[in-house]
Amino acid sequence: MTFTQRHLLGIEPLHPTEITALLDLADQYVDLNRSASKHSDALAGLTQINMFFENSTRTQASFELAGKRLGADVMNMAMQTSSTKKGETLIDTALTLNAMHPDLLVVRHPQSGAVDLLAQKVNCAVLNAGDGKHEHPTQAMLDALTIRRAKGRLHRLRIAICGDIAHSRVARSNILLLGKMENRVRLVGPPTLIPSGMSEFGVEVFHDMAEGIQDADVVMMLRLQKERMDGGFIPSEREYYHRYGLDAEKLALAAPDAIVMHPGPMNRGVEIDGDIADDINRSVIQEQVEMGVAVRMAAMDLLARNHKARPREVEV
Repeated sequence: MTFTQRHLLGIEPLHPTEITALLDLADQYVDLNRSASKHSDALAGLTQINMFFENSTRTQASFELAGKRLGADVMNMAMQTSSTKKGETLIDTALTLNAMHPDLLVVRHPQSGAVDLLAQKVNCAVLNAGDGKHEHPTQAMLDALTIRRAKGRLHRLRIAICGDIAHSRVARSNILLLGKMENRVRLVGPPTLIPSGMSEFGVEVFHDMAEGIQDADVVMMLRLQKERMDGGFIPSEREYYHRYGLDAEKLALAAPDAIVMHPGPMNRGVEIDGDIADDINRSVIQEQVEMGVAVRMAAMDLLARNHKARPREVEV
């Protein structure tokens, strides 16, 4: 199996064969998770520490469940009450953790690049659970697995990513992954929510929803990230839904067998109509949640194997 990475910090360093290797292993973990006995000993005797500097429900629960199903000793650190709130630097936190000899470190941080900095200061494998507006690699992986299982392939598809591109690390990771796998990626949203220069990523940009999702095989809606906005990016939520929210009328323009995705949490009636989100014939949103556990199991399994084969000591 071809997967050479020591950390999973982003999609950018990954080769398409590594993406495929991770997804293939995740497929096996989907089967395990659906069996009566959901446990493996792939991480038996290893320690996994989850450090979430930002609140999370889906991602943190998914990583915790993934680690426990693989037999790891899992510890969740309460970063909201940690020493970082008392003035400790991120590097000092990393050195403290390194002294505890963990094997896997899962980190979500509000600052882009913070997870990469941590990875330079610890001996263990580091997984990026989302850093600022930079990347969210396991979300892109679980989206890819969901698409591959629903469409039977992960190449040469027309994929529309719609909404708040500007503030979305999910969008960035998906753009990188889907581009590497030779898909036609479209970005759809108001000019205020699509950064300039996105065409350099090999994507098409649309400001009209009808044009953007025309004949699309996959329609991926994004959450409107109001907590990251410091100005008037949209006139109102009502106007945003009218122009860019996914409803039955807009979805009818996509391919007849198009699937609908959303990374969650959803703002129903803002980004997506509730009936569309719950439509079992079109929506794969619940499948995304299920695939998240399997993908994170696969990622931790592969990284643990690489660190066991090639232990590393860092200079601190």
